[in-house]
Order: sequence, then C-alpha cells, then structure tokens
Amino acid sequence: MKITQIQLEHEIFANCYLLEDEKSGEAAIVDPGWYGDAIKSVLDNKNINLKYVLLTHGHFDHILGVYGLQHEEGAKVVIHKKDAEHLLDPKKSLCEGNFPEPQYPVNADITVKDGDVIKLGDEEIKVMSTPGHTHGSVCYVLEKDRVILSGDTLFCMTAGRTDFFDGSDEEMISSLKRLIALDGDYTVLPGHNRETTLESERKRNWYIRRMVK
Repeated sequence: MKITQIQLEHEIFANCYLLEDEKSGEAAIVDPGWYGDAIKSVLDNKNINLKYVLLTHGHFDHILGVYGLQHEEGAKVVIHKKDAEHLLDPKKSLCEGNFPEPQYPVNADITVKDGDVIKLGDEEIKVMSTPGHTHGSVCYVLEKDRVILSGDTLFCMTAGRTDFFDGSDEEMISSLKRLIALDGDYTVLPGHNRETTLESERKRNWYIRRMVK
C-alpha cells in the first residue's frame, strides 16, 4: 500500500493520509479535515479511483472535508457506528464554537465495528475499535505493511484527550493495552504530530508507562 500524507490548509492541523493500492488504482483518504486545494491537487494529479473516506473518529478537524469528498468525488464515508452522529451534529463534532466555518451534515455510507475489513483492490484494512478519545474512535491497521493509522488514540509520546463529552479514561487505557499487545512492531501514523513506532511507544510513551502498565 502506498501511503502519502496530505498537508491540509485552512488552519486544520490534523494529519490526513491518502492510501493507494497501486495495482488496482483504488484509494482511500483518511481523516480529511478540509476539502480544498491540497486534496484536490493530489486527486487531480493521480490516476486513482477514490473509493472511501475512512474516519478514525468524528471530531471536526478530521471530518470537515467529508462533504466535498462524498458529493464531488463520490467517495463512500466510513465511520464507527458510535461516531456516525458526529457527522450530522456540529456540537458533537466540536465544530460549533471552535471553528469559524460551518459543518455540512453528512450521512455515513458505511458504519463499521471492531474486526471489520475494508478492501482496496487486494489490500486489506482492518478496523480496530479503540474508544477513549470518543466512544467510536478506531485505528485502521494495515497488517501486510505493518502500519497503524491511529487517529487521536495514540500519538508520539502521549495519547489522545479524554476530557470531551464522550471521552473516557477507562476506555482509553483499555484501547492502549490492546494496541501495545499487538505482535511485533508497526509504524504508527497518528492524527496529529509526527509518526512513531509501536515499539518506541511501548518503551517511551509516558501515558502508557504511567497509566497502562
């Protein structure tokens, strides 16, 4: 799987990724916080079939580009069923009062749960339910490539906030335990800041060391 990070504009600081199965040309965008020139330029310069928008959770800085990708690019929107209402409600997405642009309501095309598999050509993307930041937070695991798209669950040296209305310390600790229990090492592509590795976080992540072990 080819993975490209897209640098978004409009003061959206969440990480957005393009996943491509180069053999079939099928692709997905993970966490499009804005649909503007950055994403349009990438799509215009690639011969791909954008099948999915994969959302790790329903906060505004990860979803505001969903409307454009669904309506203009024809991509199917994928989110955990517990966060699907965030796509319709700017209060639940935290957009209201935190961002100057409106959130246009979107209905999810596909709601997923733990263990579901999404296919791009012959490539498989496994859904791992990791509640804590929100009740419907997920990680997308590319087992063949040893990559985890961790959203706002796991970051370099820390973990996602749990002080929002649907956050939970207990759920976050359980989710981190599941992640660090995975066999071997993975590259971790988080929702904010720089990439890391699972092995590095097992050893150095202060949240994991204090709260999980």
